[in-house]
Amino acid sequence: MRGRRIEAPPGLDTRPTTDMVREAVFNALNSLDLIRDAMVADLYAGSGALGIEALSRGAAHCTFVERDRAALRTLRSNVAELGVDDRSKVVPGDALVLVAALDVDIVLADPPYDFDRWPDLLAATKAPFVVAEAGRPLDRLDPESIPGWTVTRTKRYGRTWVTFFERSDDVIVDGIIHDGE
Repeated sequence: MRGRRIEAPPGLDTRPTTDMVREAVFNALNSLDLIRDAMVADLYAGSGALGIEALSRGAAHCTFVERDRAALRTLRSNVAELGVDDRSKVVPGDALVLVAALDVDIVLADPPYDFDRWPDLLAATKAPFVVAEAGRPLDRLDPESIPGWTVTRTKRYGRTWVTFFERSDDVIVDGIIHDGE
């Protein structure tokens, strides 16, 4: 969908991911061979730019989660205008609550910069891979606050920090320890 315009929601509540950050993230995900045919969740979706990029790079499906009404209108319009509604689902609501019910391969999380509940989000996430955008470096989170997760990459792009989290070998999901097999 190169060159196609994605509308941003009105107001200052949504902070769209810059083209440079989006391209760097997806080039890295492609090099890890994680996008093609993946089931993706775009949390705090805003305009849907991250999930739409995933779909344009070969993801099988994207679930967009957003709670802001103005952003939801823009998101639904972008999904329809770009013709990806057959591979998408837009879910209104709180991403921190809804993430536990999502059966996906990759979670793309771009909450507001003041978001500080990363351990809660990671604990609720069942996906084996999370791309987190934040206003601070997340590789400094106390490892004991994010059991079952390993930071595999962190990079700064201006004011944005992008961190890749992967499940560790021993993972606790729904109270059951899985040894990575």
